[in-house]
Amino acid sequence: LQPDGSWGYSNAGLVVDGEASLLVDTLFDEKLTAEMLDAMKAAAGIGGPDVTTLVNTHANGDHTYGNGLVTRAEIIASEASAKEMDEVPPERMAELARMAPQMGELGAFFTEIFGAFEIAGVKMRYPTRTFSGRLDLRVGDKAVELIEVGPAHTAGDVLAWVPGDRVLYTGDILFIDGTPLMWAGPIANWIAACDLIASLDVDVIVPGHGPITDQAGVRKMQGYLRFIDRETRKRYDAGMSVADAAFDIELGEYADWPDAERLGANVDALYRGYRGGPS
Repeated sequence: LQPDGSWGYSNAGLVVDGEASLLVDTLFDEKLTAEMLDAMKAAAGIGGPDVTTLVNTHANGDHTYGNGLVTRAEIIASEASAKEMDEVPPERMAELARMAPQMGELGAFFTEIFGAFEIAGVKMRYPTRTFSGRLDLRVGDKAVELIEVGPAHTAGDVLAWVPGDRVLYTGDILFIDGTPLMWAGPIANWIAACDLIASLDVDVIVPGHGPITDQAGVRKMQGYLRFIDRETRKRYDAGMSVADAAFDIELGEYADWPDAERLGANVDALYRGYRGGPS
Protein backbone atom coordinates (compact mmCIF):
# COMPACT_ATOMS: atom_id res chain seq x y z
CA LEU A 1 0.00 0.00 0.00
CA GLN A 2 1.34 3.42 -0.94
CA PRO A 3 -0.06 6.37 0.98
CA ASP A 4 -1.58 8.67 0.06
CA GLY A 5 -2.77 6.94 -3.11
CA SER A 6 -2.46 10.12 -5.19
CA TRP A 7 -0.97 10.44 -8.70
CA GLY A 8 1.35 7.48 -9.32
CA TYR A 9 1.16 6.00 -5.80
CA SER A 10 -0.65 2.73 -6.45
CA ASN A 11 -1.13 -0.56 -4.61
CA ALA A 12 -0.07 -4.10 -5.42
CA GLY A 13 -0.53 -7.54 -3.86
CA LEU A 14 0.93 -11.02 -3.60
CA VAL A 15 -0.87 -14.39 -3.60
CA VAL A 16 1.24 -17.33 -2.43
CA ASP A 17 0.66 -21.07 -2.04
CA GLY A 18 3.65 -23.36 -1.66
CA GLU A 19 6.20 -22.67 -4.39
CA ALA A 20 3.68 -20.83 -6.57
CA SER A 21 3.05 -17.11 -6.42
CA LEU A 22 1.08 -14.45 -8.25
CA LEU A 23 1.89 -10.75 -8.06
CA VAL A 24 -0.93 -8.32 -8.82
CA ASP A 25 0.66 -5.25 -10.46
CA THR A 26 4.02 -3.55 -10.07
CA LEU A 27 4.70 0.11 -9.21
CA PHE A 28 5.51 3.29 -11.15
CA ASP A 29 9.29 2.96 -11.22
CA GLU A 30 11.94 0.37 -10.52
CA LYS A 31 13.09 1.93 -7.24
CA LEU A 32 9.61 1.69 -5.71
CA THR A 33 9.07 -1.78 -7.15
CA ALA A 34 12.40 -3.02 -5.78
CA GLU A 35 11.47 -1.75 -2.31
CA MET A 36 8.14 -3.55 -2.56
CA LEU A 37 9.71 -6.81 -3.72
CA ASP A 38 12.28 -6.63 -0.91
CA ALA A 39 9.44 -6.23 1.60
CA MET A 40 7.60 -9.18 0.07
CA LYS A 41 10.78 -11.26 0.21
CA ALA A 42 11.16 -10.49 3.91
CA ALA A 43 7.50 -11.18 4.69
CA ALA A 44 6.71 -14.15 2.44
CA GLY A 45 10.03 -15.40 1.10
CA ILE A 46 9.06 -14.42 -2.45
CA GLY A 47 11.20 -11.89 -4.33
CA GLY A 48 11.18 -10.66 -7.91
CA PRO A 49 12.98 -13.67 -9.46
CA ASP A 50 10.73 -16.04 -7.50
CA VAL A 51 7.35 -14.77 -8.70
CA THR A 52 5.80 -17.29 -11.09
CA THR A 53 2.91 -15.17 -12.43
CA LEU A 54 2.39 -11.41 -12.72
CA VAL A 55 -1.04 -9.95 -13.48
CA ASN A 56 -1.31 -6.36 -14.68
CA THR A 57 -4.81 -5.13 -13.87
CA HIS A 58 -4.57 -2.42 -16.56
CA ALA A 59 -2.10 -0.55 -18.73
CA ASN A 60 -1.19 2.55 -16.69
CA GLY A 61 2.49 2.89 -15.86
CA ASP A 62 1.95 3.08 -12.12
CA HIS A 63 0.79 -0.54 -12.32
CA THR A 64 3.24 -1.82 -14.97
CA TYR A 65 6.55 0.07 -15.18
CA GLY A 66 8.14 -2.16 -12.54
CA ASN A 67 7.47 -5.31 -14.58
CA GLY A 68 11.13 -5.60 -15.60
CA LEU A 69 12.13 -6.56 -12.05
CA VAL A 70 9.85 -9.60 -12.09
CA THR A 71 12.29 -11.38 -14.30
CA ARG A 72 10.93 -14.91 -14.74
CA ALA A 73 7.19 -14.58 -14.36
CA GLU A 74 4.57 -15.16 -16.99
CA ILE A 75 2.89 -11.74 -17.38
CA ILE A 76 -0.87 -11.78 -17.91
CA ALA A 77 -3.13 -8.90 -18.93
CA SER A 78 -6.32 -8.43 -20.84
CA GLU A 79 -5.87 -8.19 -24.59
CA ALA A 80 -7.16 -4.60 -24.53
CA SER A 81 -4.67 -3.62 -21.81
CA ALA A 82 -1.76 -5.19 -23.66
CA LYS A 83 -2.55 -3.08 -26.71
CA GLU A 84 -2.89 0.05 -24.59
CA MET A 85 0.52 -0.46 -22.95
CA ASP A 86 2.15 0.30 -26.29
CA GLU A 87 0.57 3.78 -26.34
CA VAL A 88 2.43 5.24 -23.35
CA PRO A 89 5.67 3.27 -22.85
CA PRO A 90 8.09 4.43 -20.15
CA GLU A 91 10.30 6.03 -22.80
CA ARG A 92 7.47 8.42 -23.71
CA MET A 93 6.82 9.31 -20.09
CA ALA A 94 10.53 9.93 -19.55
CA GLU A 95 10.59 12.22 -22.60
CA LEU A 96 7.60 14.18 -21.27
CA ALA A 97 9.41 14.59 -17.95
CA ARG A 98 12.48 15.90 -19.79
CA MET A 99 10.40 18.36 -21.81
CA ALA A 100 8.22 19.51 -18.90
CA PRO A 101 10.23 22.66 -18.06
CA GLN A 102 9.45 23.97 -21.58
CA MET A 103 5.74 23.10 -21.44
CA GLY A 104 4.43 26.02 -19.37
CA GLU A 105 1.62 25.38 -16.89
CA LEU A 106 1.01 21.88 -18.22
CA GLY A 107 4.66 21.00 -17.73
CA ALA A 108 4.64 22.42 -14.22
CA PHE A 109 1.63 20.28 -13.34
CA PHE A 110 3.29 17.20 -14.88
CA THR A 111 6.39 17.81 -12.76
CA GLU A 112 4.29 18.38 -9.64
CA ILE A 113 2.48 15.04 -9.92
CA PHE A 114 5.16 12.84 -11.50
CA GLY A 115 8.47 14.50 -10.63
CA ALA A 116 9.18 12.18 -7.69
CA PHE A 117 9.30 9.09 -9.92
CA GLU A 118 12.38 7.77 -11.76
CA ILE A 119 10.97 6.75 -15.14
CA ALA A 120 14.11 7.26 -17.22
CA GLY A 121 15.91 3.96 -17.68
CA VAL A 122 12.90 1.76 -16.88
CA LYS A 123 13.20 -1.53 -18.78
CA MET A 124 9.66 -2.63 -19.36
CA ARG A 125 8.47 -6.23 -19.66
CA TYR A 126 5.22 -6.61 -21.56
CA PRO A 127 2.51 -9.28 -21.22
CA THR A 128 3.39 -12.75 -22.43
CA ARG A 129 -0.20 -13.98 -22.21
CA THR A 130 -3.47 -12.17 -22.86
CA PHE A 131 -7.15 -12.97 -22.50
CA SER A 132 -10.57 -11.42 -22.94
CA GLY A 133 -13.54 -11.82 -20.64
CA ARG A 134 -12.38 -14.19 -17.94
CA LEU A 135 -9.39 -16.37 -17.09
CA ASP A 136 -9.25 -18.93 -14.26
CA LEU A 137 -5.81 -19.58 -12.77
CA ARG A 138 -4.30 -21.74 -10.03
CA VAL A 139 -1.64 -20.55 -7.61
CA GLY A 140 -0.70 -23.81 -5.99
CA ASP A 141 -4.05 -25.04 -4.69
CA LYS A 142 -5.60 -21.56 -4.67
CA ALA A 143 -8.03 -20.48 -7.35
CA VAL A 144 -7.60 -16.97 -8.77
CA GLU A 145 -10.26 -15.60 -11.10
CA LEU A 146 -9.35 -12.77 -13.49
CA ILE A 147 -12.47 -10.89 -14.57
CA GLU A 148 -12.30 -8.25 -17.28
CA VAL A 149 -14.65 -5.35 -16.48
CA GLY A 150 -13.25 -2.71 -18.86
CA PRO A 151 -13.39 -0.57 -20.78
CA ALA A 152 -14.01 1.66 -17.77
CA HIS A 153 -11.06 3.40 -16.10
CA THR A 154 -8.94 2.22 -19.05
CA ALA A 155 -9.55 0.05 -22.09
CA GLY A 156 -9.14 -3.32 -20.39
CA ASP A 157 -9.50 -3.22 -16.60
CA VAL A 158 -9.28 -6.55 -14.76
CA LEU A 159 -10.29 -7.66 -11.26
CA ALA A 160 -8.22 -10.37 -9.54
CA TRP A 161 -10.48 -12.38 -7.20
CA VAL A 162 -9.11 -14.94 -4.72
CA PRO A 163 -12.33 -16.59 -3.48
CA GLY A 164 -10.65 -19.01 -1.06
CA ASP A 165 -9.11 -16.09 0.82
CA ARG A 166 -12.10 -13.79 0.19
CA VAL A 167 -9.68 -11.15 -1.09
CA LEU A 168 -10.21 -8.99 -4.16
CA TYR A 169 -7.65 -6.84 -5.99
CA THR A 170 -9.49 -4.26 -8.07
CA GLY A 171 -6.80 -2.25 -9.82
CA ASP A 172 -8.08 1.24 -10.59
CA ILE A 173 -11.72 0.25 -10.65
CA LEU A 174 -11.50 1.53 -7.06
CA PHE A 175 -9.90 4.72 -5.81
CA ILE A 176 -10.62 4.91 -2.08
CA ASP A 177 -10.70 8.33 -0.38
CA GLY A 178 -9.49 9.90 -3.61
CA THR A 179 -10.97 11.14 -6.88
CA PRO A 180 -11.13 8.49 -9.62
CA LEU A 181 -9.97 9.23 -13.14
CA MET A 182 -11.77 7.98 -16.24
CA TRP A 183 -9.41 7.66 -19.20
CA ALA A 184 -11.73 5.45 -21.23
CA GLY A 185 -15.31 4.87 -20.08
CA PRO A 186 -18.15 4.30 -20.61
CA ILE A 187 -19.14 5.13 -17.08
CA ALA A 188 -21.94 2.54 -17.22
CA ASN A 189 -19.30 -0.21 -17.37
CA TRP A 190 -17.55 1.24 -14.31
CA ILE A 191 -20.79 1.41 -12.34
CA ALA A 192 -21.55 -2.19 -13.39
CA ALA A 193 -18.09 -3.26 -12.20
CA CYS A 194 -18.93 -1.85 -8.76
CA ASP A 195 -22.17 -3.85 -8.83
CA LEU A 196 -20.16 -6.98 -9.62
CA ILE A 197 -17.84 -6.34 -6.67
CA ALA A 198 -20.87 -5.83 -4.44
CA SER A 199 -22.10 -9.30 -5.42
CA LEU A 200 -18.93 -11.05 -4.25
CA ASP A 201 -18.51 -12.66 -0.83
CA VAL A 202 -15.39 -10.68 -0.03
CA ASP A 203 -13.72 -9.71 3.27
CA VAL A 204 -10.79 -7.62 2.05
CA ILE A 205 -10.76 -5.34 -0.98
CA VAL A 206 -7.43 -3.94 -2.15
CA PRO A 207 -8.05 -0.90 -4.38
CA GLY A 208 -5.73 0.46 -7.03
CA HIS A 209 -5.21 3.59 -4.94
CA GLY A 210 -5.92 4.34 -1.30
CA PRO A 211 -6.43 2.21 1.82
CA ILE A 212 -7.82 -1.32 2.03
CA THR A 213 -11.60 -1.17 2.00
CA ASP A 214 -14.84 -3.12 2.15
CA GLN A 215 -18.22 -2.93 0.47
CA ALA A 216 -18.91 0.45 2.08
CA GLY A 217 -15.94 1.87 0.18
CA VAL A 218 -17.28 0.39 -3.05
CA ARG A 219 -20.62 2.11 -2.48
CA LYS A 220 -18.91 5.47 -1.89
CA MET A 221 -16.93 5.10 -5.09
CA GLN A 222 -20.02 4.15 -7.06
CA GLY A 223 -21.85 7.10 -5.55
CA TYR A 224 -19.25 9.46 -6.99
CA LEU A 225 -19.58 7.89 -10.43
CA ARG A 226 -23.36 8.20 -10.39
CA PHE A 227 -23.09 11.79 -9.14
CA ILE A 228 -20.74 13.02 -11.88
CA ASP A 229 -22.75 11.19 -14.56
CA ARG A 230 -25.97 12.83 -13.39
CA GLU A 231 -24.50 16.32 -12.99
CA THR A 232 -22.53 16.20 -16.23
CA ARG A 233 -25.52 14.98 -18.23
CA LYS A 234 -27.59 17.96 -17.06
CA ARG A 235 -24.96 20.37 -18.34
CA TYR A 236 -24.43 18.48 -21.58
CA ASP A 237 -28.17 18.60 -22.28
CA ALA A 238 -28.13 22.34 -21.51
CA GLY A 239 -25.49 22.88 -24.20
CA MET A 240 -22.61 23.84 -21.90
CA SER A 241 -19.01 23.32 -23.01
CA VAL A 242 -16.83 20.73 -21.30
CA ALA A 243 -14.84 23.40 -19.49
CA ASP A 244 -17.92 25.34 -18.38
CA ALA A 245 -19.58 22.15 -17.15
CA ALA A 246 -16.51 21.08 -15.17
CA PHE A 247 -16.21 24.46 -13.45
CA ASP A 248 -19.94 24.63 -12.80
CA ILE A 249 -20.28 21.31 -10.97
CA GLU A 250 -20.26 21.65 -7.17
CA LEU A 251 -18.69 18.49 -5.75
CA GLY A 252 -20.48 18.64 -2.42
CA GLU A 253 -19.58 15.63 -0.27
CA TYR A 254 -16.74 14.76 -2.67
CA ALA A 255 -15.09 18.19 -2.57
CA ASP A 256 -12.57 17.11 0.08
CA TRP A 257 -11.34 14.11 -1.91
CA PRO A 258 -7.75 14.63 -3.14
CA ASP A 259 -7.10 15.22 -6.85
CA ALA A 260 -10.46 16.90 -7.45
CA GLU A 261 -9.02 18.40 -10.67
CA ARG A 262 -9.65 15.01 -12.29
CA LEU A 263 -13.26 16.10 -12.62
CA GLY A 264 -12.24 17.95 -15.80
CA ALA A 265 -10.97 14.77 -17.46
CA ASN A 266 -14.01 12.85 -16.26
CA VAL A 267 -16.42 15.41 -17.70
CA ASP A 268 -14.53 15.34 -21.00
CA ALA A 269 -14.78 11.53 -21.15
CA LEU A 270 -18.49 11.68 -20.34
CA TYR A 271 -19.13 14.23 -23.07
CA ARG A 272 -17.40 11.98 -25.60
CA GLY A 273 -19.68 9.15 -24.54
CA TYR A 274 -22.82 11.29 -24.72
CA ARG A 275 -21.88 12.30 -28.27
CA GLY A 276 -21.77 8.66 -29.24
CA GLY A 277 -18.02 8.46 -29.71
CA PRO A 278 -15.46 6.53 -27.69
CA SER A 279 -15.53 7.72 -24.10
